[in-house]
Amino acid sequence: MSATPRPPSYRGQTFRDSLSVSLTVGSYGAAFGAASIAAGFSVVQTSLLSLLTFSGASQFAVIGVIGAGGSAISAIATATLLGFRNGLYGLRMAPLLKVRGLSRVLAAHVTIDESTGVALSQESRGEEAMRSGFWLTGIGVFIFWNLFTLAGAFGAQAMGNPAAWGLDAAVPAAFLGLVWPRLVTNTDRFISLAAVALALVLIPISPAGLPVIATAGLAVVIGLRKKDSIPHE
Repeated sequence: MSATPRPPSYRGQTFRDSLSVSLTVGSYGAAFGAASIAAGFSVVQTSLLSLLTFSGASQFAVIGVIGAGGSAISAIATATLLGFRNGLYGLRMAPLLKVRGLSRVLAAHVTIDESTGVALSQESRGEEAMRSGFWLTGIGVFIFWNLFTLAGAFGAQAMGNPAAWGLDAAVPAAFLGLVWPRLVTNTDRFISLAAVALALVLIPISPAGLPVIATAGLAVVIGLRKKDSIPHE
């Protein structure tokens, strides 16, 4: 009597998916490290931002606002707005992860775009694969992001004057790199163009950090109006 064949293991594929995302996204931490030094942060401050904040868009927002002369309050408000989506991810992941105590704190810290995305992409392989994808990706990105942040910070510091190397352009370039792949619909493109126009108007006449907050508010208003315009069944 032949043995019943085992179903194919998801672990290898889930691990490969997580590793590829972790290494690719984590390596981008080098850009943050270099940009942070260019904005006037120390290596220690740069590393602490990656260790404790661990949200790429929010981290770039902090160094961008502070580097432009904005206040700490403006930087915190901007970073908070950009990080709000992570809370929404947490609502989606909580029923799946079912964590308590310190594990819940760790899960919240590594709930990011990538860990959520990989977890959801494993849905066809079952809940165990989804949980593995979340943890492997979240912890993997955390490790690589912090290692590359440190490498970028030390590398930028060794270069001397960051402005001489054009590293002051790293922050806007990084934001563009984060946003560009997400502009997939006409509405997305319209919102981005409207935000650019509003920012250009506000930059010469408002404190650093306020244009980012204002453009985020504009995106929310347009998004709500679009939602209200959709007919209900």
